[in-house]
Amino acid sequence: MNKKISVKESMAVLFILLAILGILIIGFQLSPHIPILIAFMCLLFYGRFRGFSWDEIHDGIVKGITPGIIPILIFLLIGVLVASWILSGTIPTIMVYGFQLISVRFFLPTAFLVCAIVGITVGSSFTTISTIGIAFLGIGHILGFSDAMTTGAVVSGAFLGNNCSPLSDTTNLAAGIGEVNLFEHIAQMRYTDLPAFLIAMLFYVFLGNGSHTADLQAITDMIQNMKAGFWISPWTLIPLVILFGGAIKKIPAIPTLLVGSTAAIILSFINQPHLTMSKVANILMNGYVAHTADPKINELLSRGGIVSMLGSASLILLALALGGLLIKYTIVETIVQELREKMDRPSRLVGFTALSCIGINLIVGEQYLSIILPGETFKRSFDRAGVNKKYLTRTLADAGATVNSLVPWGVSGTFIMGTMKVSALQYLPFTFFSILAPIFTILSGFWLNQKMKKRTSE
Repeated sequence: MNKKISVKESMAVLFILLAILGILIIGFQLSPHIPILIAFMCLLFYGRFRGFSWDEIHDGIVKGITPGIIPILIFLLIGVLVASWILSGTIPTIMVYGFQLISVRFFLPTAFLVCAIVGITVGSSFTTISTIGIAFLGIGHILGFSDAMTTGAVVSGAFLGNNCSPLSDTTNLAAGIGEVNLFEHIAQMRYTDLPAFLIAMLFYVFLGNGSHTADLQAITDMIQNMKAGFWISPWTLIPLVILFGGAIKKIPAIPTLLVGSTAAIILSFINQPHLTMSKVANILMNGYVAHTADPKINELLSRGGIVSMLGSASLILLALALGGLLIKYTIVETIVQELREKMDRPSRLVGFTALSCIGINLIVGEQYLSIILPGETFKRSFDRAGVNKKYLTRTLADAGATVNSLVPWGVSGTFIMGTMKVSALQYLPFTFFSILAPIFTILSGFWLNQKMKKRTSE
């Protein structure tokens, strides 16, 4: 049987897969694991029916999963980091200081801005969300904001910082794919990310002016309960300083996370001499369980551990295996190649590139592939059209890595749900930056049309 799959057949396969995922995840409110497993099963046997051998199918699965090995390991280490930072008092200390500094009215804008600054500093949206983000989640919960709203502000800030950080892996990847100087690429981001940032900030200010009230006595009581249950001290911020130091020195994520967790564990032994290695090992594996006089604190600070990230890791494996088969069958390549033939003006060039990034996020769920595949496919089209590739790299960042945070079965979406314990469909309406950035990128293509016309007329 001829293995070559036509454009129409490729689109039909993608439509069926997205229908399965959409109906089961959105319609039936199922956890993404089973819908993706069903979609994977359908695609697996479809490939066998189209003439692919089991060895070829297995090869596609392996190649699809391979890019996710390092992110999965990072996920597990972040589970360790969160548990150790709660045990040492690092996250509780950040929360107590935050309670003392943040007002109800400006809480959401502050969460958005601080996460953006931290994201730029550390170059990692995941690290920002799993540390400062969890602290803001606890503060917002007490101040009367829904967890979905707070998570939206945290994710928006973290991915804005990730887009603009010279330390970010996705920022470096986008610039590298387009063969554009890293700092020229970051400078170019201001034309889309700055307006997205300003509008998102206005939305968060507006939401903060709503009917959100906080019982100041309740906050005072919570601070006292946290001081009674955890070590609240500037010393506990040492792991945070180490994390920032690793980012500034451009040390990779894995050693930085390990050192940050080790520092927190050492602080825990200093503050709690009775602590045993077996108890610490149990906390790192199963997560920290808070036992304070306040049930809300117990709920907010009972998290972390390797086990808490296993659900995210398994979902990523399934999503990447699904994406690996789509690539092996050349379904994604066939559609993207068809789009490339229609690139006759900058607006279409930018628009199709952005939609390809978004489509790969929805189909494959992998942020790196959402940058690599469209980037490699369309960069020659930018050259042929005489459009500077800095517009390509900007599009890859805004519509690739950023959009991944909104996909429930995507690597970023899965991580956020596992860390913040909030469904992607719940926080999505409040993740203003991640929604606005690709929109401004697509609109920028029409501005490029006018710029190219003006240059031609001159």
